[in-house]
Amino acid sequence: MELKRQVWTKADGEAFQSYLESLSQPQKVDWARRIINTKMPLLAIKTPDIRKMVSAIAKGDLSGFLDLSLDRYYENLAINGSLICKIRDFSELERRLTAYAAKIDNWAHCDLLSFDVNPSNAEDFWNLAKRYIADDLPFVRRVGIVIVFHFVKDEKYVDKIFEILNGFENETEYYVNMICAWLLCECFIKHREKTLAFLKSQNTLNAFIVNKGVQKCRDSFRVSDEDKQLLLSFKIKG
Repeated sequence: MELKRQVWTKADGEAFQSYLESLSQPQKVDWARRIINTKMPLLAIKTPDIRKMVSAIAKGDLSGFLDLSLDRYYENLAINGSLICKIRDFSELERRLTAYAAKIDNWAHCDLLSFDVNPSNAEDFWNLAKRYIADDLPFVRRVGIVIVFHFVKDEKYVDKIFEILNGFENETEYYVNMICAWLLCECFIKHREKTLAFLKSQNTLNAFIVNKGVQKCRDSFRVSDEDKQLLLSFKIKG
């Protein structure tokens, strides 16, 4: 199917859905559902095929495709999320991302998101992340943390990231706590001394985030054996 289009029509959208269905791997649907843990209908399309579709659609009428609001399958949302990341106008990206995030029921639709955060839009993204983090929906909060990951490399945001992690003291959702643990691990890898000082301080991190964060560090080849041993002392018992 031709995916690089100047204009997407409703009929094109229906044809696209049929095309998606033709790529389904029924024998892998149950396996994929166990991994992703989604209630959405699944086609188990190969990831390289999804990426090729995204690349082709993005070269044409990207916004027109998104306007079709195709969301019948897990793969539809995966394609939409990847396309949203390619939008350069921040106001349009924010509008579409907010609608997208509200539909998510699994970790994968969060973690596929990757944004072009640069000096011209960094504060916009940071403020958007904080808004999502305060949301009632757990996977919207997870999207907020996905955005925060883009700021770990910038030392001026490290203390702000620690403040955000402290804000999850009473978080009970597994998939939110887990990505916070990954964030803590990444902070340690990129900013060892500051993160050690944070762990030694009167922080309000919940036990899950601390313990899983330590585990992620200990599983990482980017952390020295000495630090892996040191981090054990920060695990919270009970």
